[in-house]
Amino acid sequence: MEVSAKDIPALTAVAPRLPPASTISIPYLAGEGNAARLAAARAVRELGFEPMPHISARRVASLAELQAFVARAAAEAGVERCFVIAGDPSTPKGPFPDSFSLIDTGVFERAGIKALGVGGHPEGHPVMSVADRWEVLERKCRGIEGRGMAPSIVTQFVFDADVVLTWLEALRARGIAHPVRVGVPGPAGVAVLARYAAMCGVGACASMLAKYGISIGKLLGTAGPDRFVDRLAAGLTPAHGTVSLHFFPFGGIAQSVGWIEQYRATRKQNTR
Repeated sequence: MEVSAKDIPALTAVAPRLPPASTISIPYLAGEGNAARLAAARAVRELGFEPMPHISARRVASLAELQAFVARAAAEAGVERCFVIAGDPSTPKGPFPDSFSLIDTGVFERAGIKALGVGGHPEGHPVMSVADRWEVLERKCRGIEGRGMAPSIVTQFVFDADVVLTWLEALRARGIAHPVRVGVPGPAGVAVLARYAAMCGVGACASMLAKYGISIGKLLGTAGPDRFVDRLAAGLTPAHGTVSLHFFPFGGIAQSVGWIEQYRATRKQNTR
C-alpha cells in the first residue's frame, strides 16, 4: 500500500488489521521533505511493516543528498528496498535525469539496499514509444541485478485487468521474470478516481472505466476494484509469474483496508 508521510497516523490506526511485514510504499511528494520521509520510514518499521521509500531522480539536488538519504533510511529505519522513478519535473533539480542514473551511482548497494523497484506502464507511457519503454525497463532490471540487488516492478494504477494480463504476457515473453505488483486504485468516490486517472495520464475512456464498474454519466457514489481484481485473478496463470497488488488508497487508508477485508471474507465464503 502507498502511504504518504502525512498519512502515517491513518496507517497507525489500521496497522493491527494489516499482515505483518506488508510493504508500505512512501511516495516522493513535492510538499514533503526528506526529514518527513525518513520519519515516515521509521514509523512504518516500528509498526512492523517494510518501508519502501520512493526516490524521484529529478527532485534530488546532488549525489551527496542521495547518499545521505539512503544511508539514513537504511540505518534508522532498516530500509532494505527502495523504489526509483524519474519524477514529474521536466528539468532535473540536480545531476539525475532518470531512474537509471540513480541506479548507476552504486549508492543503494553500498548502503545495504537489497531490492529496488522500478515503474511499469501497462497502459503506455506519455513520452516513450512501446519499444523504448521495453528497452528502458530491461536495462534498469539488468542494472539492478548487476549490482547484486533484486529488481521488482510496480505498475501505475490501472482500470482494465485485460490490459494488465496482456502486458504481463509481453513482459514474460521478453524474459523479464521479476515480481510484479499491479497498481490498484483503492475504493474512492467515482469523481475522485476519474480525476486521478486524468492527472496521472492513465487511460480513462468511457469503455475502460465501464469495465472497471464506473459510469462517467454517474459521478456520484463510490467504486471499488472488485471487478478488476476478480478479472485479474481469473486470468492469471503460472506463466504470468509472481504477481501481487499495490494499493493506491485514494479514498483513504481505512477505506482501502476495509475493502480488502471484505473482499477476502467474501472470496473465502464463496469458495466453501
